Amino acid sequence: MRDRPLLTIIVPCYNEEEVLHETMKQLGTILRDMKDKLVIAEASDLLFVDDGSRDRTWEIIADAMSRHDFVSGVKLSRNFGHQNALLAGMQAAEGRADCIISIDSDLQDDVGVIPDFIEKYRAGYEVVYGIRDERKTDTRFKRGSAHLFYSMMGKFGIHLIPDHADYRLLGSLALQEMNLFPENNIFLRGIVPLIGFKSEKVYYHRKERFAGESKYPLKKMLAFAADGLTSFSVAPIRLVTGLGALMFVVAIVIGIYTFIQHLNGTAEAGWSSLMLSIWVIGGVQMMSLGVVGEYIGRIYSEVKQRPRFIVEQNSYLKDGEK
Repeated sequence: MRDRPLLTIIVPCYNEEEVLHETMKQLGTILRDMKDKLVIAEASDLLFVDDGSRDRTWEIIADAMSRHDFVSGVKLSRNFGHQNALLAGMQAAEGRADCIISIDSDLQDDVGVIPDFIEKYRAGYEVVYGIRDERKTDTRFKRGSAHLFYSMMGKFGIHLIPDHADYRLLGSLALQEMNLFPENNIFLRGIVPLIGFKSEKVYYHRKERFAGESKYPLKKMLAFAADGLTSFSVAPIRLVTGLGALMFVVAIVIGIYTFIQHLNGTAEAGWSSLMLSIWVIGGVQMMSLGVVGEYIGRIYSEVKQRPRFIVEQNSYLKDGEK
């Protein structure tokens, strides 16, 4: 229903007790304003997904559910990761919502552009991407690493939307197709463009985090990049194959050099080049085994077909009744 769609705003949460009250307040205000203007259906709501938080996050969500009929919650049995928490919310909303908007709970993404998302959806767009128009709030290292990430992904043939995180709108058709992807090592930023459908962009200013600490330190960012790369491209394996061919050529050159040194009676002079060759080839072999092992590990994870997440509590019902 494009003229007045039923919207569900999905908010994954992990240890967000410091910011959650303000997040609920701002999103609730936006939601009520759009309802009053008859932009969205009266049954539109907020869905908070607690990704195994260890603080009072679920307490706050449960309290909000008892006081507001537009707040629902899904509690996962443990921490399954940001992407899986998003998927849990998407699967819960499928079949009821006409469209969903996913947004992080830290209020860095501007909630004020949510009406712009809905305007694009009502105009016929099934997918709407939230795009940061600048990265002034990021550190120089984070800006540089983000640029490197998008550049590397592009060179490996992986189509991503630059400066887009997980702030997006999906219509019911896109949501239905999104939930058909079965892989465990899910990378939503790469999968959503694969779905197709008519898409548009909404630009917004990235803000400072309202409270609390970032849940994406360097270690998690590197793991996230590895997930994206290995989930969508075999280019690293091909790169290793090419590197192996190059080292084979280098080995032939060094072999010829060693043979010439032997004919000249100065074989001892090749000791340095021999040692260098051993270390270089050994390093390449170890790196190659690591890359191949990474892919084997992904295959191992997929073939077990374990659930991507386990829901402990779910207050979001298809008929909208609690």
